[in-house]
Amino acid sequence: MGYHKIKFPDPELAQDGYLCYGGDLSCDLLLSAYYQGIFPWYSEGEPILWWSPDPRFVLFPEELHVPARLDRFLRRNESLPEKEKFVFTMDASFRAVITACSSVERPRHDGTWITPEMIEGYCDFHEAGYAHSFETWQGGNLVGGFYGVQLGSMFFGESMFSLVPEASKCAFVNFMRIFRSCGGRLLDSQIYTDHVARFGGRNISRSAFLRLESNYLYDQLDQDIASFYE
Repeated sequence: MGYHKIKFPDPELAQDGYLCYGGDLSCDLLLSAYYQGIFPWYSEGEPILWWSPDPRFVLFPEELHVPARLDRFLRRNESLPEKEKFVFTMDASFRAVITACSSVERPRHDGTWITPEMIEGYCDFHEAGYAHSFETWQGGNLVGGFYGVQLGSMFFGESMFSLVPEASKCAFVNFMRIFRSCGGRLLDSQIYTDHVARFGGRNISRSAFLRLESNYLYDQLDQDIASFYE
């Protein structure tokens, strides 16, 4: 597989989602974690904490629900003047996307879990070809987007941001439609979010998630997602 696999504790042993701590955010460790259904989530000043929640919040591409108002917005977008129109790209500005995500204020949370260490680790992961960003531009300005990790026919969503209404939602819907058409099987949102719930996300047990992951991680997409953004 081209990397040094690092064995984590059995994710089924996680208590309230928390599994273990320590290590670093090297590509080998991040890739090993994702292949075992585990991800990092911690705050600045803490050691790196590794998680495998139960239940797991996911979205199956065939269950994507696009609210009628947003669907109309996306269709209307195609006919807007260039300076008003949303333009969607992939991997055009990964560092800018993850940095913008780190500054988003989130209800009931102080500060951000996207630390400077996390930014550097995922930028390296992006350079290695595993982490990807999806951008929304308007009038030449970056106004929204999200980033995550793609392995096989799975996409692990990490975070998103929006500077103008609907920017991140439109990027997400555009991506999910492409992801499905490419043979994508599962989007992992890790834990419940209102945002993904609106689009049809639902909880499944950790055991079910790990069973699906064991198959989907080694699938090949029918078509490269990037080809739709060229």
